[in-house]
Amino acid sequence: MKKSLINRLKQIKERMLELEAELSNPEITSNKEKLLKLSKERSEIFPVVETFNEFSDISNDILVAEEWLNEPDLKQEALVELESLKSRLSSVEKKLHSLLLPRDPNDSKNVIVEIRAGTGGDESALFASDLYRMYARYAERKEWKSEVLSRSESDLGGFKEIVIRLTGENVYSLLKFESGGHRVQRVPTTETQGRIHTSACTVAVLPEVEESSQILLPPDEIRIDVFRASGAGGQHVNKTESAVRVTHLPTGTVAECQDGRSQHKNREQAMKVLIARVQDRENQIQQKKIASQRKSLIGSGDRSERIRTYNFPQGRVTDHRINLTSYKLEQVLDGFLEEFSNNLIAEHQANLLAEINN
Repeated sequence: MKKSLINRLKQIKERMLELEAELSNPEITSNKEKLLKLSKERSEIFPVVETFNEFSDISNDILVAEEWLNEPDLKQEALVELESLKSRLSSVEKKLHSLLLPRDPNDSKNVIVEIRAGTGGDESALFASDLYRMYARYAERKEWKSEVLSRSESDLGGFKEIVIRLTGENVYSLLKFESGGHRVQRVPTTETQGRIHTSACTVAVLPEVEESSQILLPPDEIRIDVFRASGAGGQHVNKTESAVRVTHLPTGTVAECQDGRSQHKNREQAMKVLIARVQDRENQIQQKKIASQRKSLIGSGDRSERIRTYNFPQGRVTDHRINLTSYKLEQVLDGFLEEFSNNLIAEHQANLLAEINN
């Protein structure tokens, strides 16, 4: 392990001792707010200190075992012990690296997923429907709850746009790398000459903002419009103004919901989407400010950037960020995303670890 990391771990251990001293101070224990703050910090760094202590103990045992190598009667036993100790040290070192990685505060949050058809007309809208089904099936397998907040259907049964809410355990951590441009290559059913067409959709995965964050949007900055919901083809069309459109005036951000029959419910859902979009807009601005210092795994953060291609004639899916190709197209579209999500997370952690080691 690098000396810089060892020094950082020693500083964390010293901070742990300081915290324990402060927590035993009667003046601190009588201050509930400060007590909670210090207790939380201690609980966050305790696993790091505990693992570092284990690392230090094993390192010391290795030094002792290496001294045994000079003793003829103990040499064979020392070799066996060294092999075991070095294996344990490697495992503990990996655990320490993992514990030192910066945590994304949004990882445990629920998400709002927006899927929009792009270039390709009706074929793009049908692909948006495929992507919706893919995420819905993935959520089902993860035992997450899925809720459609808003949708705009095309004439052929696809989606010009669909917005869904997924709730469950660590949803954002597993889906955040899905944001970006998704491209499909296939022969449309309307194509008579068998030519392959290329279409695209954009996906945005937004961490859901807690209810308390609604204070970020003062009432005088929001305009609310109501209108009659509409549907494609022979679908039900509301005869009352139950659909709701909300606009954040300072940024021009708009969200609408017409999926429910209740105006109150639609307004509530539209506000959730609006808040998430406004928060995401602020996050995008912050990311652009640090883009020159650190390139994100999802590239520039521009959702028009192509991140993945689904090629039907070859039955393959390629993620262009990590150069990973799978020939399990049907399984991927059926919600088996682990191969991609696991590798994207591993690549992201490797990048973070490289930064730590620099």
